Amino acid sequence: MAHASPAPFASVGQILGETVLPRLHRAQKLPLRVSCLGTISYEGATDGECRDRSISLGDAASPQDAMALAALRVARGDIRIGPDDTLHFQPRLIAVQDNALGLVLAGDIRAGVILWQHPVASDREARRIVTEASRIRGLAFAASGRGDHGSARDLRYQASCLEARLVDPLWRETAADLLRLPQAA
Repeated sequence: MAHASPAPFASVGQILGETVLPRLHRAQKLPLRVSCLGTISYEGATDGECRDRSISLGDAASPQDAMALAALRVARGDIRIGPDDTLHFQPRLIAVQDNALGLVLAGDIRAGVILWQHPVASDREARRIVTEASRIRGLAFAASGRGDHGSARDLRYQASCLEARLVDPLWRETAADLLRLPQAA
């Protein structure tokens, strides 16, 4: 009678290559930087007077901590340019980057909630997104040239939302795993 093993044994080299080394490599890229991209303006400003801006929200020790920090700040609505309210900030997108500026995770902000974007599954998908985002940024440039600043800003934002899926290959599996968890929704 033959005994069937439930799972084949993995070699030490395979375990090192697939599990240990990627974790060590990711650990070298910590801490993670959490930032918020949005639009700043003064009270009563026209579309042409509004500017895109990124604000640092802080650092985190892990992608889970970064998601929690971002969710807390967005839920509290306390993302501002400075201590006073002379400049208004409209948050639009959260980005989590490693210390080498590789994208770990990003999400669109809507109604006080972050809709985290699923990372691309392959380099081929990443190339398609880069091509589409470049096309949209070209449309934004043309709209800006016509003086249609509101449309240009919306198009740049649309391109940024697409680019939010361009997670660094080192972090793709981690990001995909995090977004499969129930609390990520």
